[in-house]
Amino acid sequence: MPGALPIRIGLLYDFPQGDDLFARTLRVGLAEATDRIDRNVELIEREVRGLPGGSEAEVVHGFADLVADDVLAIVGPSISDNALIAAPLCDAARIPAINYSGGERTRSEWMFHYQVGSLEEEPLVIAQRLADRGLRRVAVTYDRSPVGRRYAECFEAARARLGLEVTAIAGLAPLTDDALPALTGLHVGDPDALVSLGLGVASHAVAVGLRAIGWDLPVVANSALMFGYARPDWRDDFAGWEYVDTVADDNRMRARLAEHDRRAAGGPIGCAAYDIGRLLGEAIVRCEHLTRAGVADALRSVKRLPAASGREGTRMGFGVRDHAALKGEFLVLRTWRDGRTVEV
Repeated sequence: MPGALPIRIGLLYDFPQGDDLFARTLRVGLAEATDRIDRNVELIEREVRGLPGGSEAEVVHGFADLVADDVLAIVGPSISDNALIAAPLCDAARIPAINYSGGERTRSEWMFHYQVGSLEEEPLVIAQRLADRGLRRVAVTYDRSPVGRRYAECFEAARARLGLEVTAIAGLAPLTDDALPALTGLHVGDPDALVSLGLGVASHAVAVGLRAIGWDLPVVANSALMFGYARPDWRDDFAGWEYVDTVADDNRMRARLAEHDRRAAGGPIGCAAYDIGRLLGEAIVRCEHLTRAGVADALRSVKRLPAASGREGTRMGFGVRDHAALKGEFLVLRTWRDGRTVEV
């Protein structure tokens, strides 16, 4: 429509962006649907320093800036700590948002959730993998943060159900670079394996610490090891660990994304950006009233889109009370080997 105002979508980044990969790939996903509408879509980006290294205030101010900038919907934040802050802000402002964190508690009336991992489901995957490998006695490290504590809580429930024994557990500061004192204490219990739960930085400290004390044992970790995509220099430290990811080798939608951008398809964040773009694009196409409330209603009507994340057959969509995007086998076990991530 000549002269029509663009549809404005906000991007709330809660950690520093090394490049434009997320925004670029989001546009690829949006374009698959928005060529069916009669106006342009404009992305309005805000980068803030959220938790654990930043502050609640930065998240609040960045969110408010986007709301004041007349966006119809917001994408972000990506860390559960910050999505927990943003969810009530969405409800108060009555603006739809899609966060791409791991925490199901980030969902609300106006906050939708694309699961890049799952604080609640990953621990069950980890516990089942340990049981399948006959590793019954485990030590646990976790971040002392809302993310780490939720992982630890859900792992406790999963391991009890499967009959695993925890020999010792240690909480770590989320940004620590020294896990040696904790590991020394855990070593005393002589566990069969170590479980590492957290955001990523502390997990790397654990890997470095294990090597420093010469403690060689199986490690199974949560999706913190996705950090290896952004930090190639950490991959060798994580070598041999099994971890939870959302990238699968058999996914045809991921292969389709690779035709546009091989780098975007190479990791979980690119796949998430592509899928979130497609979800929003479908909602915009379906939107009967081009308002924030109209976009929220349209998001709830999107069903069974094939996802680029997870194994082949993973679907995504929302409902009136269902604000979790991914359905099916979206969690995948992988390991870092020779500087590459390999599906287990």
